Amino acid sequence: MNYDLLFDPVKIGPVTAPNRFFAAPHATGHGFSLPSGAIALRETKADGGWGTVAVQITEISNDTDMANHPIERIWDEVYFKPHAEQAERIKAKGALAAIELGHGGMRARNFATGMPVIGPSDLPILKPEIPVQAKAMDKSDIRGFRESHKKAAQMAKRAGYDIIYVYAAHDISILSHFLSRRTNHRSDEYGGSLENRVRLLREVLEDTLEVAAGERAVALRFAVHEVGAKLAMTHDGEGREVVEMLAELPDLWDVNISGWSADSNTSRFSEEGYQLEFTEFVKKVTSKPVVGVGRFTSPDKMVSVIKSGKLDLIGGARPSIADPYLPNKIRENRVEDIRECIGCNVCVSMDAYGVPLRCTQNPTIAEEWRRGWHPEIITRAQKEQFSLIIGAGPAGLDCALTLARAGHQVTVAEATDEVGGRALRESKLPGLHGYRRIAEYREYQLRQMGNVDIYTSSPLSPEDLPEFGADNVVIATGSTWRSDGVGSGNFDPISWPQGARVLTPQDLMGGAKAEGAVVVYDDEHNYMASVLVEALRKKGHPVTYVTAEQAVAHWTAYTLEQRKIIARMKEMSVPMHVNSSLLGFDGTHVQIQNDLSLTGPDSLACETLVFVGARIPENTMLSKAQELLGEGKVTICGDALAPGTMQAATLSGHRIARSILDQGTGFFRLEEADI
Repeated sequence: MNYDLLFDPVKIGPVTAPNRFFAAPHATGHGFSLPSGAIALRETKADGGWGTVAVQITEISNDTDMANHPIERIWDEVYFKPHAEQAERIKAKGALAAIELGHGGMRARNFATGMPVIGPSDLPILKPEIPVQAKAMDKSDIRGFRESHKKAAQMAKRAGYDIIYVYAAHDISILSHFLSRRTNHRSDEYGGSLENRVRLLREVLEDTLEVAAGERAVALRFAVHEVGAKLAMTHDGEGREVVEMLAELPDLWDVNISGWSADSNTSRFSEEGYQLEFTEFVKKVTSKPVVGVGRFTSPDKMVSVIKSGKLDLIGGARPSIADPYLPNKIRENRVEDIRECIGCNVCVSMDAYGVPLRCTQNPTIAEEWRRGWHPEIITRAQKEQFSLIIGAGPAGLDCALTLARAGHQVTVAEATDEVGGRALRESKLPGLHGYRRIAEYREYQLRQMGNVDIYTSSPLSPEDLPEFGADNVVIATGSTWRSDGVGSGNFDPISWPQGARVLTPQDLMGGAKAEGAVVVYDDEHNYMASVLVEALRKKGHPVTYVTAEQAVAHWTAYTLEQRKIIARMKEMSVPMHVNSSLLGFDGTHVQIQNDLSLTGPDSLACETLVFVGARIPENTMLSKAQELLGEGKVTICGDALAPGTMQAATLSGHRIARSILDQGTGFFRLEEADI
């Protein structure tokens, strides 16, 4: 397909985007205290060909403190200099620089500033675990908010941003709280009818356009559809009506769905372009350009979306994290080199911890400044060496690719008959097909290189290693799921009676068959147990889910999947037991104890217990290999070093490769903020 259409310039009010690739606003985990990291990350995207690069939600006043989330700020002169530098460096690479001004409203906490949280009504804030209530804004508060937004827009204009956002999306904006019937209980001119609820948004748009004065573009980011919310705004109801009311007011419509878990849906629960059914109407209502997202990674899909008149610009947050150079690769007809987002939402999960981004596909993200890592360029090794990588899973493949790009002669030895390790195995489970991209991208890159040999069905022992004469040996042999009851909630092995059928995820992925009624005990708390429940249920087994945690698949709340996982289990009529510890299994019944119960254990009929717990690193060859070759020549990475997520594995492989290349990447820069 001809992709020239994607590189057409697009006029956005008084400015022109050089192409249709729009790096949408998203958190970086750096915030106002670590500006250098955020600047380098966004500058890299601009260098990679994204025609517009947008900055995440930026607080406009001191009464919108988002607490543990490292948000950017632009409400005092002390924050000006980093913004000016950021805009300058994005624009120096040929891109437009955009900034998303925002006020968290009922999503703010204000722990640090001590200011009262404000919103349209006297209601608890939209974080039920935090005992804080919002103050209903009076007219002076509304005037103060408008003035704060206006001043922030003036500062953004002075800093050099080309596009200034008005933010009313994701249920994270005070403007969306005024729009919503759920949170707006007012009876004055700012409440009641939709026209009244839109009033503040219209006023802020007009204020921002006044500041822009035809010299900067003004974008409106608006959620046209709220998925599953009470009194929801919908694309065929009030969401559409808002667009019709304001159709020609902003210079750019940035449209999506809300809340965040719907907007950043994982690949397990959605396909590429999943938002279009809700957002495609917008171009029929307005003559202004429209940008939208939907985890777009296929250039063919992008062209189709533009040609069919659904969007003018292709928005990408997660795809621009996974591959900052995606546009340039399309321009250069290197589509096969795109490092596609797998939709795992590890990037999203970092926001919960207030730390810089991580990505399963791109281990260099957020390390552009701190460690000097580039996603595409590896400095040539000063001395060409021979590196042997044992294991072709995510860690081994990324380690091999990094070393090979630096000029090492690389041999990869994989014991099984396929490359990919756990990424390949897990990709065969329901909803995880996208995980194949972790292995496929790296294997393809390696097989194009003349300095790489890959051998499958090639198990090695420590005694085999000396004959290779390798300068470096990296052990990336992965890990094995434990079947002895050891997990995050229990460190004491359990002995099962003889004949009791206890299977692990590895057993099931390897072809072992469950029999009869199945209990899946989740003592890992990520996605694996719920995926196995789905796989077993599809095969017709009665399945019960049990966990000692307070919630189903606890950690997936951070990847925004937890509610969808629970909904799917309910659809499949899977009983769920939380706060329930595993006491034993006799081969016919599982005994569990609910921690909140005042009565004795419960007994569940069970012929097969699937235990999802801890893993054992496959590191037994390390000490012998170091003894034979010397400690300096042998290292270990990935799950063989410490079992974790696949993101941790790819980062581990990349980090070990960089340390072998001795490019000074083992340190972190300590940043002294300018504020």
